[in-house]
Amino acid sequence: MRLRNVKYAKELIHSYPAYVILNPKNHNGKWQSLFDNEHPIEVEIGCGKGKFIFEKALNNPNINYIGIEKFDSVIVRALEKLILQPLDNLKLVRFDATYITDIFEENEIDRLYLNFSDPWPKNRHEKRRLTSPRFIKRYHQTLKNDANIEMKTDNYSLFEYSLMSFNHSDVIDILDFSLDLYKHFPSSNIQTEFEMKFVEEDKPIYYLKTKHRGVKNEKIL
Repeated sequence: MRLRNVKYAKELIHSYPAYVILNPKNHNGKWQSLFDNEHPIEVEIGCGKGKFIFEKALNNPNINYIGIEKFDSVIVRALEKLILQPLDNLKLVRFDATYITDIFEENEIDRLYLNFSDPWPKNRHEKRRLTSPRFIKRYHQTLKNDANIEMKTDNYSLFEYSLMSFNHSDVIDILDFSLDLYKHFPSSNIQTEFEMKFVEEDKPIYYLKTKHRGVKNEKIL
C-alpha cells in the first residue's frame, strides 16, 4: 500500500519530543525512568495511526505503553491523538523494529502486540515477517519470562505461518488462538483502524496469544 505523504509530519514530530521519542537507543534499559514509574511496559510494533495503543493507554493508566512505527506520515496521526488528549503513560517511537534489541534490553517488555502486520507473502521476504524465527529471537532478548505476545491479522497465510513459527520455537508457548476473534472474544477487543475496515467488509479476524519462556544466552542473528 502506498503511503500518502504528510508534508508537515517531520516538523510536527520534532516539535513534540515528550510524545515522540527521537533518540530511543538512549533509553535502552531505562524506559521506566522515562515514564518516571515502575509500571509494566507494553509495546505495539507497527502502531499505525495509533487508535489501538492510544485506547489501551487511556483505559489502563497503570501500564506504560510504547507504540513503534517507522513511517513519519503514519506516526504523525498517532501523535495528533496525543496532542489533543495527552497521556502520561504513552510514548511513540519512530523506529524500524528490525533493530528492537537496540532500544530494549533483556527482560524489559511485559507484553508485545502485533496488529495487522505486513504479511510479506513472497518466500524471499520471509525474514521480514514479524513472526519469523529471526524476529522471535529478537523478542526473546527483550521480553520478560511469562510475557505475552498477542497478534491479530486478517491474513490467513500469515496467521498459519505464525502458528507454525511459534510452535517450532523453544522459547514461545502458544496459549490461545481463534479463527474468528469476534466470535470468541467480542467484549475485550480494541480495534485498530485497519480492523474497523476489515470488520465492515465482513472479513474474519485471526487471533493468536503466546507466552515467552526460556533462558537468554542466545546469539542474535
